[in-house]
Amino acid sequence: MGHIPPSHPRAASLRVREALVAGAGSGLVVREGLIAHGRGEALDYILGERTGRRARSAISAAAATLLLAERPVVSVNGNVAALCAREAVLVARALGAPLEANTFHGDSGRRRRIAARLESHGARGVLGASRAHRARLRGLDSERGAVDSRGIAAADAVLVALEDGDRAEALSRAGARVVAIDLNPLSRTARAADVTIVDNVVRAMGLLASRCAALRASPRGRLARIARAHDNAAALAGHAGEMRARLGRIAALGR
Repeated sequence: MGHIPPSHPRAASLRVREALVAGAGSGLVVREGLIAHGRGEALDYILGERTGRRARSAISAAAATLLLAERPVVSVNGNVAALCAREAVLVARALGAPLEANTFHGDSGRRRRIAARLESHGARGVLGASRAHRARLRGLDSERGAVDSRGIAAADAVLVALEDGDRAEALSRAGARVVAIDLNPLSRTARAADVTIVDNVVRAMGLLASRCAALRASPRGRLARIARAHDNAAALAGHAGEMRARLGRIAALGR
């Protein structure tokens, strides 16, 4: 596309699309990831392309949940690596947790590219690319079930940074706490997670990194209270209600 003028009304959205296209060109992002992004962008329009009160509350609960875990892991797919690798690294650093390259489409070569992208932003020892440490999540026959024995396979809490219903459900069945970032409050991912941040990952990941850093020194009792206060089902219902109300307001205005 070339230069995107800052005055363009969709400048931020176009920059994100360009980053995904570049990620597809470098082998980070697959075509299916482009489709998934377009679906999410449509939902972001309905949210008003902003991080609302419920999302910010969920970010606090997510940070507390991950900080309480003994073995948290940050799972990163191609879209996240292309759009917010730096922020994902900051989340992992605030948690003292490993990052794991985890994909549905592609092979170990793609996972290595994701790991290299994260490492270019300061990550060390990214998991998921080595077949020597390959394990499987029980009940998942697809590539989503392939995980690192040192990471997701042994985790007690996992940040699933984008919609991934199969893995979220499998992790929940295995007893892990699941924190998800998903613009669709109706998805299996959102409903299987213990904490769902209904927000665009390009906004949410940086906010989550900041909140993890801010709460890192908090007593465990305070973290537990923040985590317990989050009712995921009620929050998802609230997000769906917000979307319905906003669509109603737009329809009433005739635009």
